[in-house]
Amino acid sequence: MHAITIPEPGGPEALVWAEVPDPVPGEGEVLVDVAASAVNRADLLQRQGFYDPPAGSAPYPGLECAGTIAALGPGVSGWAVGDEVCALLAGGGYAEKVAVPAGQLLPVPSGLDLVSAAALPEVTCTVWSNVFMVSHLRPGETVLLHGGGSGIGTMAIQLAKAVGARVAVTAGGPEKLARCAELGADILIDYREQDFVEEIRKATDGAGADVILDIVGAKYLERNVRALAVNGRLAVIGLQGGVKAELNLGALLGKRGAITATSLRHRPLAEKAAIVAAVREHVWPLIADGRVRPIVDRTLPMPEAAEAHRALEASTHVGKILLLTSASA
Repeated sequence: MHAITIPEPGGPEALVWAEVPDPVPGEGEVLVDVAASAVNRADLLQRQGFYDPPAGSAPYPGLECAGTIAALGPGVSGWAVGDEVCALLAGGGYAEKVAVPAGQLLPVPSGLDLVSAAALPEVTCTVWSNVFMVSHLRPGETVLLHGGGSGIGTMAIQLAKAVGARVAVTAGGPEKLARCAELGADILIDYREQDFVEEIRKATDGAGADVILDIVGAKYLERNVRALAVNGRLAVIGLQGGVKAELNLGALLGKRGAITATSLRHRPLAEKAAIVAAVREHVWPLIADGRVRPIVDRTLPMPEAAEAHRALEASTHVGKILLLTSASA
């Protein structure tokens, strides 16, 4: 098969479409013929040499895919060769084939095409696990989503609205904010021109956000705590703004607030399987009835992964960027 390899860490040009050995499904795994994968910021870090995949997983980038089951490994039940699926991966999505633990498979939702399904696994699992399983967002509460125009943001807007929450977003510029509004965002904050702490307090009569989903990290930590409501929950899922910051514990204590920080890639298989099962139970029906949908910014042939990385780094996209193999035709 062919896959996107990284002979040496570096810029987008470090991504090389090359012939590599076919994967073989092990115990409890299935082999998927990949039709499409999606680009995530973790892939950029892996390309740069900063975020290695877990031991034993495929060395190629790609944390999600959609395709058709080509073979079943020992001990797999409930799936069949020919099933159309999408999957949460620890790596290997930028390839023509990938071996996937069966617990990380999802059927393609009813009414959705195979390629678009590649935009779902990472964002749905990230949003559902952090906003709902960990932060327990409830109907009537206010959630603040940083990066509202991202793949994570566009999915989080829709899921939060589907459960009856009020949604605030930060994004860069009026065009991205307009797209967020189309998806249901109620409070629109241009982080380039506005102070999100001031804006969220103004929109909530001084109360603040009950839940904040943060992709920035250190740069936003102090302001995120100030933006929290009493009993608020801050979920940190990205570190685009650095890893170290000073925290006033008195401010957090005064709000009886909670901070969690999570990632998916290195979790044990059982934890990933539990998250995938929850997504299938709670999110898949929302997609099937049209209340939630994947937002795809553009598609590119997988050998052009470097161009996809440039687009993600430029942050001009809204939603997901997909990479297509010849199997998507």
